Amino acid sequence: MAINFDNHRPIYLQLLEHFQAKIVTGSWHPGQKITSVRELALEYEVNPNTVQRALSELERMNLAQSERTRGRYVTEDLEAIRKLRRDSARQITENYIRAAHKQHLELDDALSLLKENWDKNEGGNSK
Repeated sequence: MAINFDNHRPIYLQLLEHFQAKIVTGSWHPGQKITSVRELALEYEVNPNTVQRALSELERMNLAQSERTRGRYVTEDLEAIRKLRRDSARQITENYIRAAHKQHLELDDALSLLKENWDKNEGGNSK
C-alpha cells in the first residue's frame, strides 16, 4: 500500500506518523509483531533505511521494542499507547480550533457543531 508522500516533509516522519496511526486505531495491537523492514519497504515503496529510521523512532518513543532474534513488536505498554492516543486527539482538536477560528465561529457554535455530529459518526458515543 503506497502512501502519497508529501515531498516537503521527510518520508521517515510521514511513515512514523502512519505507524503511530496504526497503533492508535488498533490496526497494530499491543504485542503484535511488526512486519519486517524489508517487507514494509516493499509495501510502502520506500528505501529500507527510511523504514528502519521510522521504526527506530517508534522504539525511541517506547511504542515498539526489538527482540534481537525475534523481530520488532508493538509495545504492550498501554499507558504509552493511551498517551499517543491523547496526543493524537489533541492535534486533531487543535486543527479543528484553528479551522473554526478561520471561519470566525464562536466557541458555542463550534461546540454545538461538535456535539451535533458526535453521534452521527462511527465510534461516537454520547457520554
